[in-house]
Amino acid sequence: MDIGGGLGRSARLFPEKIATICEGRTYTYDQLNRIVNRFSHGLQALGVEKGDKVALMMKNSDDFPIAYFAAVKLGGVIVPINCRLTSVEAAYIIDHSDTKLILCDEEYADLLEKARSPKVEQIIAFHRATIDGHLTFSEVCTDNEEDPDVAIDRYDGIELLYTSGTTGKPKGVLFDHHRVLTVIFNTTFMFGAYHNDRSLHIAPFFHAAQLRTLTRGIFQSHTNVILRQFDPVETLKAIETYRITNFFGVPTMYNMLLQVPDREKYDLSSIQVCGYGAAPMAPELVRRSMELFGTEQFFNQCGLTEGGPGGIHLTPEDHKTKMGASGKPRFLMEARVVDQEGNHVAPGVVGELIMRGESIMKEYYKNPEATAETLRNGWLYTGDLCTIDEDGYITLVDRSKDMIISGGSNVYSVEVEQVLYSYPGVLEAAVIGVPDEKWGETVAAIIVPKPGAQIDQARLIAFCREQLAGYKIPRIVTFTDALPRNASGKIMKFELRTTYKNKMVQ
Repeated sequence: MDIGGGLGRSARLFPEKIATICEGRTYTYDQLNRIVNRFSHGLQALGVEKGDKVALMMKNSDDFPIAYFAAVKLGGVIVPINCRLTSVEAAYIIDHSDTKLILCDEEYADLLEKARSPKVEQIIAFHRATIDGHLTFSEVCTDNEEDPDVAIDRYDGIELLYTSGTTGKPKGVLFDHHRVLTVIFNTTFMFGAYHNDRSLHIAPFFHAAQLRTLTRGIFQSHTNVILRQFDPVETLKAIETYRITNFFGVPTMYNMLLQVPDREKYDLSSIQVCGYGAAPMAPELVRRSMELFGTEQFFNQCGLTEGGPGGIHLTPEDHKTKMGASGKPRFLMEARVVDQEGNHVAPGVVGELIMRGESIMKEYYKNPEATAETLRNGWLYTGDLCTIDEDGYITLVDRSKDMIISGGSNVYSVEVEQVLYSYPGVLEAAVIGVPDEKWGETVAAIIVPKPGAQIDQARLIAFCREQLAGYKIPRIVTFTDALPRNASGKIMKFELRTTYKNKMVQ
């Protein structure tokens, strides 16, 4: 069984079922499979073979699954490129991945022409070629609607996902069909398999979590409603209009939905399951999101790209007693929290999260040193600092590089951020360590207030003092309009540390 075959299976079982809805266009599963096959034969005529790297620089649309599955059915390895990257950043990924063919939206044609390496044989701009020599989707498509005759082994490569590169050059994380299928299986075990589900796709498909949501949605014959980009009002409208049952978003998206002034007027009663992940989500934000959607069926999906993505999860039932925890290992996964010698830590002691399972990455592409450092004896060393309680629930406390050491005591930014998020008027918060002559490092909080909110710094500090030990309380509080984020939307704490490194305790 392979991922391309999953589309064909859905087309055979539910040929007339709506597979995708995007900007008023619809494809049934039969139509989607036929057009994918037509495009796949066209790519084959251009010389795409098993193992070739095919880069996709495309915003969310129904073009993305067509491009993805057409290449996958040939045994191609998909290289999603973040649409926010510059030509220099894209050039690194294109060259490092050995990309042979690029599929893109026309708006990225100029950028990709500058970024292309000598290894790139062709660029296909889906609807209109603006660069001489580029092809279009219609020029490549054939009339052949049969499946390509390519034997796909479950251990053949399928995706090369580049990490966000918050501390250096991004690394290419290689997956095969077996690993992607394993994520689909363990997610199905968690959520259940219902072909009548209607999934809303708002996070970019070049993100590992949303890409996996798409592959699972196609594999399980969902109706997939695709928004070109995230907009909180349009998201609420889509849930109401299309009676969405499955929703996934990162914490920032939930936060933005809660800022919509008239959010109560939208009918969100169709929602059956909500997932969140990619970053820790403060318990207060989870509670308010449950009120918005009118359901407690929330899943915390915690993990990293190298894990499939994934690793551990918190079920709706567990939210009742373990709110704020990351959870327990997912189906077909193992997880431990260990010290520097690899020994289990005692409950409440901070250690590193390591994971083992069939979904973790195969390797870092062309980087054996990093692979050997991260994959040891079958275990993926994540770099995430966690605790584990007496019941086996794991809680993420920080990335190892973001931990603050103040006066010899460890301060974990996530714990402080969760307290700040519960204070009225705080929209976003990031906690970092800045140099201090006396303590080595001191805790600094950079806060984005909600629109129109006035936050009194003294009252905020007093609020923190009620809930945190003295050494964890921010000594520096700075307000800003926005937090710096990388192209994947993650907060760049290293940039914050650079900006505030010369600030002393106030």
